[in-house]
Amino acid sequence: MTTLAWITVGGVVMSALALTGSATLLLPERLFDRVVPPLVALAAGTLLGGACFHMLPEAVDALGNRLGVYVWLVAGFVGFFVLEQYLHWHHCHQPLVRHGPLGYLILVADGLHNLIGGLAVGAAFLVDVQVGLVTWAAAAAHEVPQELGDFGILVHAGWSRSRALLFNFASALTFLVGGLLAYALAGRVEVVWLLPFAAGNFLYISAADLIPELTKHPGGARKAWLTSTFVLGLAVLLSVALIV
Repeated sequence: MTTLAWITVGGVVMSALALTGSATLLLPERLFDRVVPPLVALAAGTLLGGACFHMLPEAVDALGNRLGVYVWLVAGFVGFFVLEQYLHWHHCHQPLVRHGPLGYLILVADGLHNLIGGLAVGAAFLVDVQVGLVTWAAAAAHEVPQELGDFGILVHAGWSRSRALLFNFASALTFLVGGLLAYALAGRVEVVWLLPFAAGNFLYISAADLIPELTKHPGGARKAWLTSTFVLGLAVLLSVALIV
């Protein structure tokens, strides 16, 4: 496939993952508590691994080991910190009955988050298809637990199920818009600079949002299982980096 085709297909599939949020209504609270935490742990590991083992090394290869790469890395980290501080954007990993009504605020914040993610993944595909696929997979891994939470927030805020799905899907479509925008900008701007920026985004989501969720669970066996799943996510991304 062409680079444009990879970006388009990746954007459509990523947007379709918003529909997985409807599973929130099908899972009883006990099952939700058993299923979602391992997904969060796996997502934290894959995001951290994607940033450190793929995106940042690829940016250094393309741009050189220069200070600007790490400035963009920090900019990506700080950018999501500011987004969280002022838009209250967050990934919610709690069952439906625990949500507070955030409604449109969640949609606006997630739309912006997905737009940035689409720009990053599009830039990764433009650099190298393999890097693009790894970046997309790492982003997709955290999208499922996020959408489970966001759909629950909208329903708890009083939205109908169909309306919540429709608007959540529309918010997710900004990922496709971001990917196509990165493609359109190629040749006019150096889109490879988005790689360290996106790596900073991934580091923030993993370290500030997902990993703290893993520390809330009591019990030695439960913590050991979540830690193992987190390390598995890292190991998979490291293995891919060593193989390709």
